[in-house]
Formats: sequence, structure tokens, C-alpha cells
Amino acid sequence: MLKVFICGGSGYTGSELLRILALHDEVEVVGVTSEKSAGLTVNSLFPYFFIYKDLKFETLDIDKIKDRADVYFLALPHGTSQQVVSRLLETNKKIIDLSADFRIKDSTVYEKWYSTKHLFPQLLEKSVYGLPEIYREQIKETQLVANPGCYPTSVIIPLYPFLKENLVDTETIVIDSKSGVSGAGRKAELALSYCEVNEDFRAYNVAKHRHTPEIEQELSKIVNKPINVDFTTHLLPLNRGILSTIYVKIKKTLSTQRAIEILKEYYQKEPFVKILPEGETPSIKYVKGTNYCYIGAVINQRTNRLIIISAIDNLIKGASGQAVQNMNIMCGFEETKALTMLSLTP
Repeated sequence: MLKVFICGGSGYTGSELLRILALHDEVEVVGVTSEKSAGLTVNSLFPYFFIYKDLKFETLDIDKIKDRADVYFLALPHGTSQQVVSRLLETNKKIIDLSADFRIKDSTVYEKWYSTKHLFPQLLEKSVYGLPEIYREQIKETQLVANPGCYPTSVIIPLYPFLKENLVDTETIVIDSKSGVSGAGRKAELALSYCEVNEDFRAYNVAKHRHTPEIEQELSKIVNKPINVDFTTHLLPLNRGILSTIYVKIKKTLSTQRAIEILKEYYQKEPFVKILPEGETPSIKYVKGTNYCYIGAVINQRTNRLIIISAIDNLIKGASGQAVQNMNIMCGFEETKALTMLSLTP
């Protein structure tokens, strides 16, 4: 059995890791940390996790935990993972970091957008951006995976084929994304309380969302030149889910049918990417509680624009599910193991 340790297990991504890994018959969760809930059993904080009735949250003491597992998931706040990653790398452990600390390869860009100094910029080159649909072979060989952000996952996957085929004007990318409230984390905050969110819909962090440099970095790598995007995020009165609508000018005449064919050509062998037929676009309900990314595409012939719509569960394909997918790849398991659950309805 593969021994797994979760650093930061009382938030939404940590609890989703616990839920998913409970389905994995080749994994044993041997430890989990939480500063606020240390001493409590997982089952007492999350009564529905009866399988973890004997597992207690503990404080994060690297010296005490560094030799207890084979794989470490870090579901810690941005800035907190850096020291933990540095110490765990010394012990040759496999690490999947769900924070932004090792996603952005330029430490000065990271520091600008996250207002946090990067203490180990020399380690950035060791990390692999954990988007399996693009970097599967590199993930197989790495010790450190930087698990992608939720919004970037919903944007990079649908755009990748069209950028690789040089079909879109990279100066005109507009991304309109909406997320459920769980994307902000499991915390008490007035702006995220029920009465503030319910029956409302609003944009936030306009032109300054922290996932912008991550999106631009990965899109730029695809075409080998700098790309800037207009990226606007919105808060939906939902628990979970992301719907992203992406608008790009196309360089040559393209039909909707051909756009969908291109997506299918790139993703026909990808277990967690589903391309919808012409005339259909995805809904958040398609992906709730799943590790799937659904994509639909339409060509607006009047404006010569390609409109791509994607849907993911921000906590699964956008975080914990993708992290387990990366673990499966790193450790030689079947990539879909513990991740084939279908959407929850209603």
C-alpha cells in the first residue's frame, strides 16, 4: 500500500482529498494536519467520514512527518508550502502541492501577484505543472508537481488545441469565468456568507485575479511567445463548479463542426475530457462532484470568433481530483483510479 500524508486536511480541498482517497484501494492515508483542529479525529470534524474515525488531525511539524509517507499532498495556504516542499524534497518524497507556490516559474511574478516572497526560487525549475493532458510524461518523472489552479485548468485545456494549431489571434483572448463559492476556501467571511451570496451574481478581482499570470504563463509556453489575456471572474451563488467562456478571433475560416473535430482529435484518448457535439454546450451540472472537463465550441461567423465553453468542478478537476490523478501518474497506478465518479444530480 502506498502511504499518503495530507498537509492541510480541514479545508475543502483537503477534505475532498480524504473523500477521493477513501475510494483508492492501493492507498493508505497515514496522517493529516490541521492547525485549528489538531487533536480531533477526522470523523469528529467531518461526521460523514466514518472511515477515518481513528485518524487524528495533528499540527504541521516537518521533522515529525517527513518520514511517515511516500506521497505528500500539500493543501496549504499560498506561501506556506514553500518551506514544507523544501524539507520534503531533501527526503526524496513525492510531493503534490495544491498551492500556487511552485506553479509560476518566475519568482518575481509570483511575488507581485501573491504579495509573498518566494524563499526558494531555485526549486521552481524542479516542479512540473500538473496538467496531465499536456504534461503527462513530465509528471511521470518528477518528484514535485505544482497542481494547477481551478480557473487555469478550465481555460488551458480548451484553448490548447487551437493554440497548437496556430488558429487563433493571441492578441484577442477574452476569458469570462464563473465559480461557485467554495473556490474561496472554507472560511468565515462576510462577503461569502449566505445572505451576501444568495440571489446575487457579481464580478470580482477584475483585471487583477491571481490566476492571471498562471494562465498567461502556460498559454505563452504553448505558442513560444508572450500572451496577455483579459480575464474576468464572477462569483456564482453555488457551492461548487466553474463555467468558463473563452472568446478568440480566428485566423482563417473555420466551421463549428471543424472546431469540434479539432478538440476531439486532441482529446479522444483523454479519460477526463469530454467534447460535446455541435449544438450542445456544457453545464456545471454535468461535472458536479467529478474529475471531468466538458467542452463545447461554437464559431460565430458574423464576428469571426471562436467561442469555447468549459465546465469543471473547481474542487475536483480544479484541485483535489487532479491532484489524485497526478499521484496516479507519478506512482504508476491506473490514471483513472478512484476518479471515475459521475455527476451528482440534482
